[in-house]
Amino acid sequence: MLSGAWSAFLLLAVLVVPAAAAPAAPGFKARLLDGKASLDSRDLIGRKVLVLRFQASWCKPCMKESAALAQVAERYRGRGVEVLAIHVQDTAADAQRFVREQKVTYPIALDPKLTVGNRFGFKGTPYTVIVDKKGEMVARIHGVSAVARLPKILDGLVGKATR
Repeated sequence: MLSGAWSAFLLLAVLVVPAAAAPAAPGFKARLLDGKASLDSRDLIGRKVLVLRFQASWCKPCMKESAALAQVAERYRGRGVEVLAIHVQDTAADAQRFVREQKVTYPIALDPKLTVGNRFGFKGTPYTVIVDKKGEMVARIHGVSAVARLPKILDGLVGKATR
């Protein structure tokens, strides 16, 4: 049995230890689907919160959530949030068709060989990663619940909108 002083010391030691930081997001460069621009994640860290949505033209849940993701992108754009969809295992033609059919307004990059996706722990579409301004992956969400959960997460990172 521990003495009272020793128990108090252990309790204090546990309370003083800072919480572990979220894992750092790997840096990446991606050419946007429009072919005119490219994105370097290092240009955003410290300036914006980055929402990476790994999706594909052949992913039915990705199609269903595309309009809602566009609304989130528009709602948070002025508050320091950048939404980027990364089409995995997709061709440029199929991704462009997805953009036309879904009326996508957020930027899209291609990752046909999962070069970027694998660095972020990709396990299937849809997969969403939120990177805070410090460059830490504060959320990784597999499946369709991500878009519905984004507002709460983003409000926690950038604050609620004032009206």
